[in-house]
Amino acid sequence: MRLGVLDVGSNTVHLLVVDAHRGAAPLPAYSHKTELRLAEHLDTDGRIDESGADGLVEFVKEAVALAEDKGCESVLSFATSALREAPNGEKVLARVHKETDVTLEVLSGEDEARLTFLAVRRWFGWSSGRLCVFDIGGGSLEIAAGSDEQPTVAESVQLGAGRLTREGLTADPPDKDEVRALRRRIRMELAAVAGPILRAGKPQRSVATSKTFRSLARIAGAAPSADGPYVPRLLNRDDLNEWIPKLTTMTAAERAALPGVSAGRAFQLTAGALVADAVMDLFDLPALEVCPWALREGVILSRLDQLQPR
Repeated sequence: MRLGVLDVGSNTVHLLVVDAHRGAAPLPAYSHKTELRLAEHLDTDGRIDESGADGLVEFVKEAVALAEDKGCESVLSFATSALREAPNGEKVLARVHKETDVTLEVLSGEDEARLTFLAVRRWFGWSSGRLCVFDIGGGSLEIAAGSDEQPTVAESVQLGAGRLTREGLTADPPDKDEVRALRRRIRMELAAVAGPILRAGKPQRSVATSKTFRSLARIAGAAPSADGPYVPRLLNRDDLNEWIPKLTTMTAAERAALPGVSAGRAFQLTAGALVADAVMDLFDLPALEVCPWALREGVILSRLDQLQPR
């Protein structure tokens, strides 16, 4: 069957069309996205402004038409932290439904962590043993760990790369004192949730997903995306530690010139690197494997699991 997945994130809104059936890997057939950056369309009260809501409605209309053109049987639509946290999120969701007939399901942070974990488990398989999965988004960091397809612990922390950049790094390049303060904040907030995960057992495989981790791995020497999803990719802590001092002295334009870094993501890469460094330090991880599957694939796999076998 052909499915569409409409993902409304803090930075990007993305329609992914896949060919999928139960028991098989979903195969991407078409992708369409734009960097709407809903998290930047907030007023002083944290509400999504009219411009952001207008942009979201227009993209959803476009996505519905594209999904129909591509022959999708159904479209799975979900939203994450930007709409979850906005005081007027329900109002924006109601407007989207009224004008497009699309119901966006707002995932909790724990749901994000669990679905991403499912995708990573299916990608690497049972031979991975106990998994620990980290996903840096625009608004939050998700962490999940366990030995089954459902994690035994799933946490969501407000340590997204976009959020931290907006709240902690005002200069370009960042001010040294701001970098130091942000690093301290990240480590304090991450340490508060690390205990239950660490007490549950040492992972046999530690995995990173998300564009931020992929970009960091790429600038540290991992294979480019053009080499395909099956090439093993690692982010080594030693390599990351060499890059952080460089990233903190670069402008966003200079970071955008690095391999694997898009202009739309370059502004938040420094904050993302500080989060990745804290993760690898506090969880005592010399390296993280990079998984090409993440939340969208988890949503697809969960939906397929609910279908009755033919």
